[in-house]
Formats: sequence, structure tokens, C-alpha cells
Amino acid sequence: MKTDRINISEVNPNAYKPILALYNDIKKSSLTDLEFLLIEIRASQINGCAYCVQMHIQEAVNLGEKQYRIHALPFWRESPYFTEEEQIILEITEEVTHISVNGLNNELYQKAIHLFGEEKVADIIMAICCINVWNRIGRATLMTPIPSQE
Repeated sequence: MKTDRINISEVNPNAYKPILALYNDIKKSSLTDLEFLLIEIRASQINGCAYCVQMHIQEAVNLGEKQYRIHALPFWRESPYFTEEEQIILEITEEVTHISVNGLNNELYQKAIHLFGEEKVADIIMAICCINVWNRIGRATLMTPIPSQE
């Protein structure tokens, strides 16, 4: 049973400002658009945020991401479609999204630092934190996906 929930951007638009600032900063970071979208889609899948999953999949398709990769994303470990770099990003996404389980394990962290460097690892972590905030807003306020116009 769906109930009406508040629209935080209307009720308290100032609450959105720092999240939007973080989002806009990350969009200009060392992450590629597709790396950022992989983080957004995977975290949104884990968090069950249908609104964000739908929105970010549409963005990825518009940027040229392949449907077979999007469909394989929940099963990236068993899939041949993701590069080593993408696998590390996805693993960090899962560990940070499930932060209360085991945190971010040191072996993965060190592997990421070695491969990407400190700046990109910081960007990855902040991108994950950002989408987790949006997912929590989406879930808490029962945001509904908007059907694609295609």
C-alpha cells in the first residue's frame, strides 16, 4: 500500500544543496561518466532504490553503455564483461554500501590505491557515499520511477 510521502526538495530545498554540491563535484572528478554510473546503478540495486536504478540505467544507455553489461551488473563477479578496474570499483561499491558488515577490507583498499592512486580512490568512495544518500532519500520518501519516453 503506497502512501503519500514528502518531497524533500520542495519541503526543505536547502537540505538538497550540499548533496547536489557533492554530486556536481564528483561529476567533475577523476571518474569517467560510465564508472560513476556503474557505482550509481550497483549501489541503487543493493539498496533497492527503483527510482535511482531506472534513472541511472537510462543515463548509462544514453551514454552508450551496453545492455548486456547492465543486465550482468548484479552478477559482475561471474561475468566476463567488466575490466579489472571496473571489478575493483564494483567491489568497493558493494563493501562501502554494506559498510556495517565488514567495512572496506584492507586488501581491496590497498589494491585500489595501487591501481588508481589516492585521489581516484577518494573519488570512488565519495561517489558511493553520494549515491547511498540519494538511495536513502528515494527509499524513505517512496520516490517512484518515471517511465522512459522511448
